[in-house]
Formats: sequence, C-alpha cells, structure tokens
Amino acid sequence: MPGTPRFLTLADVAEVLNTSSAQVYALVRRGDLPAIKIGGRGQWRVEAAQLEQYIERMYAETRDFVDTHPFVEADAPD
Repeated sequence: MPGTPRFLTLADVAEVLNTSSAQVYALVRRGDLPAIKIGGRGQWRVEAAQLEQYIERMYAETRDFVDTHPFVEADAPD
C-alpha cells in the first residue's frame, strides 16, 4: 500500500478489507490481526506491515482450503 501511514485505525483497516470496523475489532481481539493500544483512551492501531502480512496469510489459507476442497460442479438435470 504505497503512501500508507505506518499505523492505521480500525476504520482504516475496515476500509482496506471492505468489511466493518466491528469485524476488524474482532480480528484484533482474537489475535488474528496484531495491533497495539495507544493513548489514555486505548485506541487500537494496526501497523500497515502487519495488515499486509495478515492479507498474505489469508491468501495462503484460502489456497490451502481450495486445494483440499476442490470445486465440483453438480450434474446438470436431464
């Protein structure tokens, strides 16, 4: 992501992943997406490099899933 700041808000991450902030928060709280808490109000930030690594992991997991669960078209009705 050229020109991206080092740290992203959960809303920024949600925009990149085209999902909700609540889903990103769940990914962070489960530990699936590494993040840090900063400031007195404990705002979450995700490092852009961590987001890229997460995306790459998801691509790898998807490839593994597709390899072990091949798509088979149903027979056409007669």
